[in-house]
Amino acid sequence: MLTRRGAAGAALGLGAGVSAAMAVPAAAAAGGSETLAGLAAELARLPARRDFKSVPAILTDPGYWDAARISAVAAYRGGPKQVWDNKSLAGGWTASMRSALNGQHLSFRHPAFLTVSMTRGDAQLALFDQAMWDKYPLAKLTGGKFARNSFLDAKPGADFSPEDAAIPTLMKRGAVFMSCHNAIMHAAARVAEAMPGSAPLGEIAADLTNHLLPGVILTPGALATLPELQQAGFHYVT
Repeated sequence: MLTRRGAAGAALGLGAGVSAAMAVPAAAAAGGSETLAGLAAELARLPARRDFKSVPAILTDPGYWDAARISAVAAYRGGPKQVWDNKSLAGGWTASMRSALNGQHLSFRHPAFLTVSMTRGDAQLALFDQAMWDKYPLAKLTGGKFARNSFLDAKPGADFSPEDAAIPTLMKRGAVFMSCHNAIMHAAARVAEAMPGSAPLGEIAADLTNHLLPGVILTPGALATLPELQQAGFHYVT
C-alpha cells in the first residue's frame, strides 16, 4: 500500500454513505476501458444527474450519485491505478497528483496510468464552480486561505502542461476527481449557519451538487467509495 504520510487505512470502511457496490452494473465485470482517452469518452457518455431540488443527508438510492461512472472507473483495465484520499484544501494535493502524473507518464512511460482524487473534507470546496463561491460564503469556510476557487486557474495555453496543477488541466491529462456527498452536506450546513434564514439544508446541498465542476464524479461518500476502488486494484495514497 502506498502512502505519503504513513499507513492510515483502518478507518476506510467506516465512512458514512452507502457503498457504490450496490449500483455496479453486471456488465462492469466483463471489462472496461484500457486507455485514459477511452475512459474519458466512456465517462462522458454516462449519466450524471445535476438537477436536484433537495437531497437527503444519507444516500441510499443510486439515483442520487454517479453510480455508472464509479463502476466505469473501477472497471478500468489500464494502469497502474492510484486513488488519493484528498481532504485538505491547502495541502498541495493537486500538485502531488501532478507529480504522480509526470512521474508515471513521462519518467516510467506508463501512458495508461490513472490517478483518482477521492475528495472530501474542505478539499471538496475546490470541486464547486466559481458561481457557488460567489453565491455562498465558501471563501470564509477556508479560514481566509482562499478568496476564490483558484484551483480552476489553468495556465493559458497549457492544456497538458506538466507544470500546471489546476484541476481542469489535470482532468485533460486523464486525472479523475470524485466528490463526497458527506462533504457536500457538511459544506451546506456551514453555509446555512453563516446565512441564517437561507434555504433548507437539503436545498443548499442540492444547489452545491448541481454546481460540481463538469466531469467530477459524485459519490455517496468518499470513505465508502474508497474500498470499491481498492478492491479493483487501485493503490491507496493518503
